[in-house]
Parts: sequence; C-alpha cells; structure tokens
Amino acid sequence: MSDNPHQPVAPSLIEANRAFAERLDGGPDDISPPSRQVAIVTCMDARIGPLEVLGLNLGEAHIIRNAGGIVTDDTVRSVCLSQRALGTREVLVIQHTRCGLHTPDPDALTNDIAEGAGQQPPWDVGGFSDFDDSVRRSVTRLRESPFLVATDNIRGFVLDMDSKVLTEVDTSL
Repeated sequence: MSDNPHQPVAPSLIEANRAFAERLDGGPDDISPPSRQVAIVTCMDARIGPLEVLGLNLGEAHIIRNAGGIVTDDTVRSVCLSQRALGTREVLVIQHTRCGLHTPDPDALTNDIAEGAGQQPPWDVGGFSDFDDSVRRSVTRLRESPFLVATDNIRGFVLDMDSKVLTEVDTSL
C-alpha cells in the first residue's frame, strides 16, 4: 500500500485478487448455501470482522453489512433471498458500540446530510441514540416481515468494541 493518501487503492486490491486467484485450485461450480444456515446482519465498520468475532470460517454464513447494521428494505431483501434461495434458518443482528451512527440526535445527522447535498436523502439515515432500542427495532422488522420464512430464530446483539464481547439484547419487550 502506498504512503500517498491520494493514490487510488483499487489497483493494489486488484493485484492482490490476481495473486489470490492464482493460489486457488478452483471451486464449486454451483451455488453453495452457507453451511451453518445463518445470516448475520452487521455494520460495515472496517474494525469488525464478523467471521472472526463469531469464530466462523468462510462459507459458513451469509454476512449482510450496511451502515449501523440496521435492518433496511434492502436488508430484508437480502435475508429473504438468503432464506428462500439458500436455506438459512437463523439470523443474528449485531450492532456495536462506538458506531458512527450512534448519535444523540439522529435528526441532526439527516439534516446535516440534506444541507450538504442540497436535498433530503431518499433513504432513512438510520442514526440512533440507544443501542438496545436500535437492535430491537431491527429484530422486530425482520420478525414482522411477510417475506421471511424463518422468523422464530432471529436474535439481536451489541458488540462491545473495547472487550469484543457480544451481549444479547432482550428483544421480547
């Protein structure tokens, strides 16, 4: 990686991909469902490695990432396809402390974006002030979706970024 912060990163990533591809012996020719039948919804934060956090290996889970690990329309779409096309039966929603969307005033974040862009965003920014409440809302949205086939085994967690320990959120409230 270059010390020049203005040099594009993509060329080095593409070179790394070519080296990776050369090391492979090939792979399955068909679509392969995740072997643990689990989908994980979590934040896109680069400090989080969902496989490592949960002791999983490549191919064992679907990882669905977005800003905040918040369940959006596209998250429901992804979980639906994960379940219906590839057989997942369990969903974990994992949000984390020290998240960029954790803000005392989520509306101020939306207003700041609108002011900078000159228009309101067409999507909900998803900022939140309470971790447990945000996880509960995301879990509830999945459980109430008519598009999912397995809604009984959806759990929510907060990952503490200091200790790296997951704490389950009581979503029965």
